[in-house]
Amino acid sequence: MGDEGERRRPEAAAEPGAAHGSSRRGTVTRAGRATAGLMLRAYRSESSIYGVVLVSAVIAVGWNDDTDLDVLLFTLGATGVFWLAHVYSGTIAREEGPESGRPRWRAIARAARTSAVDSSGIVLAMVVPIVFLGMAAIGWLDEYVAYWIALFAGTAVLAIIGWAVAARRGGNRGWHLLSALVTASLGLLVIWLSSLVH
Repeated sequence: MGDEGERRRPEAAAEPGAAHGSSRRGTVTRAGRATAGLMLRAYRSESSIYGVVLVSAVIAVGWNDDTDLDVLLFTLGATGVFWLAHVYSGTIAREEGPESGRPRWRAIARAARTSAVDSSGIVLAMVVPIVFLGMAAIGWLDEYVAYWIALFAGTAVLAIIGWAVAARRGGNRGWHLLSALVTASLGLLVIWLSSLVH
């Protein structure tokens, strides 16, 4: 019985440190998963997926601009205009009538706020491409490298969304990969069509 107690003591002494290291790793893993989950939910919205396709098309059309700074400014301007158009159309569609009992300006402000939040995915979609174009504009990255990364970042995002959606529905990895390829093909198709039109 004494031997058994002695045998247990070293394990008990080792457990706190092991548990501490394990809990730290677990916390980091949970935080990473939570962050990835938030980003995935943000990018899985209707406006984000539309925004990813839109931004890829805008960057493809901006190919003839002189520098990545020009492409960056063109992308910011074009995406901003599309976002404002979505906010405007959403505001008009959501505006409540006089029967709602609210003053008209409050109804318009509420509708505009709701529409701006719902359309925020369009703005979110241009963050990654803009970062790379900005890095080229300040000389941290080669212009051609930055342009191609910015152009195909949207395709990568669509592939990740396709994989994640398939993974949530179950099935094997082959099915997940097929879903990622089909979803990403939309981005590639838009880039190709935009290049042809331009």
